[in-house]
Amino acid sequence: MSVSLSPVARTLTEIAVEAAIAAADLIMAVYARPIHAVAKSDGSPVTEADAAAEAIIIEHLRATGLPILGEESVAAGIVPVLGERYFVVDPLDGTKEFIKRNGEFTVNIALIENGAPVMGVVLAPVTGEVFVGDGDSAWAGLVKNGIVTERRPISVSWTAGLRIVASRSHGHAALEQLCRTLDVETDVSVGSSLKFCLLARGDAQLYPRFTPTCEWDTAAGQAVLEAAGGSVVTLDGAPMRYGKHELGFLNPYFVAATSMALAQRAAEEMRGLLG
Repeated sequence: MSVSLSPVARTLTEIAVEAAIAAADLIMAVYARPIHAVAKSDGSPVTEADAAAEAIIIEHLRATGLPILGEESVAAGIVPVLGERYFVVDPLDGTKEFIKRNGEFTVNIALIENGAPVMGVVLAPVTGEVFVGDGDSAWAGLVKNGIVTERRPISVSWTAGLRIVASRSHGHAALEQLCRTLDVETDVSVGSSLKFCLLARGDAQLYPRFTPTCEWDTAAGQAVLEAAGGSVVTLDGAPMRYGKHELGFLNPYFVAATSMALAQRAAEEMRGLLG
């Protein structure tokens, strides 16, 4: 995507969207040919698309002068001094989905201020769907030929039957009990940060997480959901925070929901189920 405005003239959100589009173009070029994956030290897979996409994103964001916390950079031992305001990047969230070629992977870019995600961009390269949260405004669009089209506002919604973003058959052992307790009507399984986006656009109401994630996995999706009216809390009921360097940027278990009341109720139930 061509850039006609100076970094000073453009907003940080616009720069992040442009960075995500550039990364998505590269990812799709790799996706079009045989994919070679290797295992990281933690056993998770990584492909040539991961590092190359992060490099492109960093190139776009560098002009802002803000620190950039990137998943692949951290894996390589590069952790900048973050301060109170910085970007956090997952260049290819859902590498397993990328390898499976099911299309359920995303580019995630978020802006953190004082430990909270205040802006987020989630872009699905295969479909071109893009979700953006910036302050109190959330919107979705479709990327075509490097340009965002069909932009529309999104917000959380409530239905008569509670819909959960999780798989009862492949989730944590406590998930089935949580579904019974909360009287969940149906569940939807989807990869990567698209889980947050389903809540943000009203397709589901609850996303409980019983397995580990890192900050780059969740920051952009959390920003989108919260801008759309939702909430993300840890199991103690507090908002999920960022900048946990001492923990290797690992998140505790959490729950995302379309309201703070639902999030806290689900968090209380999850605490009880986990003992």
